[in-house]
Amino acid sequence: MSDARVPILMYHAVSTSPNDATRDLSVAPEAFAEQMALIGDLGLTPVRTADLAARWRSGKPLPERPVLITFDDGYEGVHRHALPVLAGHGFPATLFVSTGWLKGPHDTGGGLDTMLDWAQVRELAEADVEIGGHSHTHPQLDQLPDGRLRSELILCKEIISDELGTVPASFAYPYGYSSRRVREAVRETGYAQALAVNNGLARRRQGPYALTRLTVRRGTGVEEFRRMVQGRAITRTFAGDRALTKGYALVRRARQVRRKAIRSRV
Repeated sequence: MSDARVPILMYHAVSTSPNDATRDLSVAPEAFAEQMALIGDLGLTPVRTADLAARWRSGKPLPERPVLITFDDGYEGVHRHALPVLAGHGFPATLFVSTGWLKGPHDTGGGLDTMLDWAQVRELAEADVEIGGHSHTHPQLDQLPDGRLRSELILCKEIISDELGTVPASFAYPYGYSSRRVREAVRETGYAQALAVNNGLARRRQGPYALTRLTVRRGTGVEEFRRMVQGRAITRTFAGDRALTKGYALVRRARQVRRKAIRSRV
């Protein structure tokens, strides 16, 4: 199982009426329930991010047909709609929170839709949902100078630790963007593993700070979802995403070069 390919599902909002900002990456509650039922019917074994990474790190075998269910940002529907379904199946999951987007004393007002509050996050944690970091204000981390980058990572980790009483072990890059510098900063902050996107199956050889995920959208149909969790036709399913990602990567690299050139002249 050391070279096993594991589907890591990336959800965002679970909502009956998402706003324009979250619509494309939201999932209807009925669709989410159908997808979780299919995972059960297929005999897959959901595991948490920390558990998968720990097994790969130690060389211990994975459970039979593993799959990861992850949520980004911290939308209220994860508690309202997803948690009862997960609990009904006995499925663990991982929620990556942007601490400055959640309701409460650390709220910066940047949340894109109705967000969780910390009481709800604690209830999720008590229900076998691993709580991981997703930065404080959800910036594109690879575009930040070193000081701001480290502040985003450290503040997120400290707030989660203070609010939950446990130190987060896992991290997910906002927008999926990282770089060698960002990955090193995540490691130095104390996170043991981190997830990207890239819309591929996760493998041990990717390393603990670049594990790939599969995007689940509002338009993901049940047969497409079945292929995703079975690891079939992944390249064809996400061909459009890969083309856009490559094009945007060129633009982002050009921006980084310009910023470095400007800083060197200052």
